[in-house]
Amino acid sequence: MLEKKEANYEKVVLVGLITREQSEEKLTEYMDELEFLAYTAGATVGERFTQKMDRPDSKFFVGSGKLDEIAAFVEEYNIDTVIFDDELTPSQLKNIEKVVNKKIIDRTQLILDIFAQRAQTSYARTQVELAQYQYLLPRLTRMWTHLERQRGGIGMRGPGETEIETDRRIIRDRITLLKEKLKGIDKQMATQRKNRGALVRVALVGYTNVGKSTLMNVLSKSEVFAENKLFATLDTTVRKVVIGNLPFLLTDTVGFIRKLPTQLVESFKSTLDEVREADLLVHVVDISHTSFEDHVNSVNQILAEIESKDKPTVMVFNKIDNFSYVQKEEDDLTEMKFENYSLEDWKRTWMAKTDYPTLFISATEKDNLEELRKTVYEEVKDIHTKRFPYNNFLFQYYEEEDMTEEE
Repeated sequence: MLEKKEANYEKVVLVGLITREQSEEKLTEYMDELEFLAYTAGATVGERFTQKMDRPDSKFFVGSGKLDEIAAFVEEYNIDTVIFDDELTPSQLKNIEKVVNKKIIDRTQLILDIFAQRAQTSYARTQVELAQYQYLLPRLTRMWTHLERQRGGIGMRGPGETEIETDRRIIRDRITLLKEKLKGIDKQMATQRKNRGALVRVALVGYTNVGKSTLMNVLSKSEVFAENKLFATLDTTVRKVVIGNLPFLLTDTVGFIRKLPTQLVESFKSTLDEVREADLLVHVVDISHTSFEDHVNSVNQILAEIESKDKPTVMVFNKIDNFSYVQKEEDDLTEMKFENYSLEDWKRTWMAKTDYPTLFISATEKDNLEELRKTVYEEVKDIHTKRFPYNNFLFQYYEEEDMTEEE
């Protein structure tokens, strides 16, 4: 529980619902993720508020009594921001603000804010700005009341922060301009992809914060920014990698997440083109995370949306050094729970039945990386052989002494 006076950083509370479609267990997972998102954005969470309802209330999202409870807590403990786990409608935002006289944002706006913080290149900043404007347009009246109060911080970064006079027509013009700018950059990137030649393309895909950038650094011996926060990498990074004497292109892509805002999926389509045009996907999974199966399903769903689900794939279960489980007593006859499955137990489940090579590694501890290199080598060689059946001089068979990385 927060004390009434805190340090000078943004204090937030989280709000979520248990519904017919979302169980209490599932809500807990989403709220844990929402708290990590808030931490990534630069906030500290003071309290979580949850309520059980058949469906979200059309007026306040939560019940009026629960909203009064939130408003009282926010006032007593001087909370800066209330963050809702689901995207709120413009009318819900307006109604909630009348009761809770504080900054109100939803999961979508929080993710957009993190993207605004993390975007480094002109291309990424343009993509994020477009997504922000698309989110902003139907909420224009509500957002401008915020701007008149001159509030900053989480959810308030980005377009229009000082331009109170901006209207819908100017917003639409800006969206059109940004789309045209992205089209121009997309053409440049498409040309760059063509100029990379006939090298086999391998793309790292996976949920956010599963260790893709760390794995990229280990495989390519380069320095790609990696951090234990969500969406540490927004800009696509491409490196030429040579295993044995077989070269290929390795791409690190933006991480996926559940409830990913549709505006971001639309804006980052060109970034996802790197995945679409890849010859081989390396699907990285954080096996130490209790929801890793949901993460796999979320990634597969997005891959299906961009027509990339049926590509050759290597499943890489990372962070085995962080994996832990609770062993059941021999006389315990209760049903096995998630936390009772050991790594060996998991290896005997659906993971053993997949059509793709499946590996268990630790990118930070460099456990089983040699096996990963060998597997990637064989997959890339197979693709290269089919593409250039008479071009055998480019590679040799995998030799252990050629592949061993110098420590």
